[in-house]
Amino acid sequence: MMNFSWDALFLSLKVAGCSVFLNLFIAVPIGFLLARKKIIGREFLDTLLTLPMVMPPTVLGYYLLVLLGRHGWVGQVLQKYFDINLIFTWQGAVIAATIVTFPLVFKPTRTAFETVNPCYEQAASVLGISDLSIFFRIILPLAWRGIFAGLLLSFARALGEFGATLMVAGSIPGKTETLSIAIYEAVQEGNDHAANIAVIILSIVCILVLFIAKKLTGHKIFY
Repeated sequence: MMNFSWDALFLSLKVAGCSVFLNLFIAVPIGFLLARKKIIGREFLDTLLTLPMVMPPTVLGYYLLVLLGRHGWVGQVLQKYFDINLIFTWQGAVIAATIVTFPLVFKPTRTAFETVNPCYEQAASVLGISDLSIFFRIILPLAWRGIFAGLLLSFARALGEFGATLMVAGSIPGKTETLSIAIYEAVQEGNDHAANIAVIILSIVCILVLFIAKKLTGHKIFY
């Protein structure tokens, strides 16, 4: 059971890492867009995008199951044209973790961009610096701490994701059984030794991530 726990940990790390990567290119741009652009219904959109933070993971998993399953409109398209099935795969677990953790990246990112003083951008614009250069040379360096803290939090949350992952990816040892699911299975089997090891490993990783996030944000993780 020792090897089983480590295999589940490595799968969890892979799923969490992939979800962070996806949120880096999805949640961060959306956070910047809502922070800097005047969009009709912006606050309603903000509320909608924050829903995964308060909605039960099993409900999110059910929505994904309906959407990505064989009879779902996305699942049908993927199966028919690309021969791709995401249900009961580790890729499906990545999608579930990405959606569950999306608000943990989106909210700090939006706040981080909103706290950047516009005067710096205006001064750079007067000097003839392009908008792209302003973003990478001024805005991003001033906002990166909040963004990175959000990414760290999403990694920790994805590492321990259970409900949505179980609904979408199931519990297939060596394939879709993440560490949190392995803990559940070990408890159900009465294997306290394996459960204790997995819980300790997961707790240590989460504590380290939270410690780093607090250091980066000056003990202000949630905005």
